[in-house]
Amino acid sequence: MAGEDWAVRAPQTRLERMEAYFSGFGFEPHRHDTYAVGRTLAGVHSFRYRDGMKHSLPGGTIVIHPDELHDGEAGGIDGFHYRILYIEPALLQKALGGTTLPFVPDGISRDPRLYAATQTLMQEMDCVIEPLEEEDAIYDLAQALAAVSGIRKRRRTLNYTAAERAREFIHSALDSVISLDQLEAASGRDRWSLSRDFRALYGTSPYRYLTMRRLDQVRRQLLAGQPLIDAALSLGFADQSHMTRHFKKAYGISPARWLEMLRRC
Repeated sequence: MAGEDWAVRAPQTRLERMEAYFSGFGFEPHRHDTYAVGRTLAGVHSFRYRDGMKHSLPGGTIVIHPDELHDGEAGGIDGFHYRILYIEPALLQKALGGTTLPFVPDGISRDPRLYAATQTLMQEMDCVIEPLEEEDAIYDLAQALAAVSGIRKRRRTLNYTAAERAREFIHSALDSVISLDQLEAASGRDRWSLSRDFRALYGTSPYRYLTMRRLDQVRRQLLAGQPLIDAALSLGFADQSHMTRHFKKAYGISPARWLEMLRRC
């Protein structure tokens, strides 16, 4: 299976789903504040993650935890073909009710519960997933991740309500400079407790969360034909290069290459 690299995105819902093929090098080391849950369809998807090199083959499930550094490349001469979804920890928390995020340390699981729970979300990119169907799939995925990672229900010590208030405030001010003072006022929680709880509940810091939500909006604007500089400035980045640096750190490729790959399909 050789040829040019390509990528296809499913219509945007609350989840981002993508299918792609890479003939060799895929992504530079990067990290994002969402879970990346994927499935290799053909070939070998190799990536560096935590304690070493991982090799995903058809039949398993990739689970990259939020804010964990990783890259991606073909593990053989035929390249690799895969599907992946990016899901915000906040969506999983709505199903889990507020707890420490599930963690799959190896980055790959062959647990059949997790494979079954991702079936709906791993459909072809042109398959329409209805809103209620998506709700069910998110719930199933959250429960499977919790089961596979060994999370047990226990007394909660995290202030989920305060962290959720802070998260909602961030969404209301994406084009602004946000301070911890503002998050403290919005959440009713002291800044250090809030920062600790936010990381535990959503997998990343409040600032990284803000940056990633800005990049979500940048990508939507770029797909709508907005120039790079205009998209960057409208979302609070200092300039185009500032946005590009964050884009590459988050996704492992530049905005220009990302657009070019999508336009090939």
